[in-house]
Amino acid sequence: MATVTIDEYRGLVGQQLGTSDWVTVDQAMIDKFADATGDHQFIHVDQEKAKLTPFGGTIAHGFLTLSLLPLLNQKTDMPRVGGIKMGVNYGSNRLRFLAPVRAGKRVRGHFKLLEFEEKRPGQCQQTSEVTVEIEGEDKPALICEWIGQFFI
Repeated sequence: MATVTIDEYRGLVGQQLGTSDWVTVDQAMIDKFADATGDHQFIHVDQEKAKLTPFGGTIAHGFLTLSLLPLLNQKTDMPRVGGIKMGVNYGSNRLRFLAPVRAGKRVRGHFKLLEFEEKRPGQCQQTSEVTVEIEGEDKPALICEWIGQFFI
């Protein structure tokens, strides 16, 4: 992973920054997310009932897939601005869940830098287009504009 300056990073606006490694979304991960959020809808946690749905089995929560963005981001070789002390999520734009992630499938993220600005000295904000691909499927799991801030 390359370390770049703020000016070098700003020059990457409009470019694909990287693609993550694959991450498996297994039933154990789905069950832990259900426990953490209280969302135990049968399509996520009851494998027998979920087999009877058009999904053919359990699927990950859309918000579970969204919550994988920081992990997928870390599993890339994207350039990073040097000297970052911390980063925080700021939100997202145009979030859409396009296809379900079936238990046992692998996903990976594709990251494109859309906007970058220095909000004030030492505080920067970036907006990235993120597409989460499902291995072997035509439609992505989700696409969104993910906004993050980092502090130097």
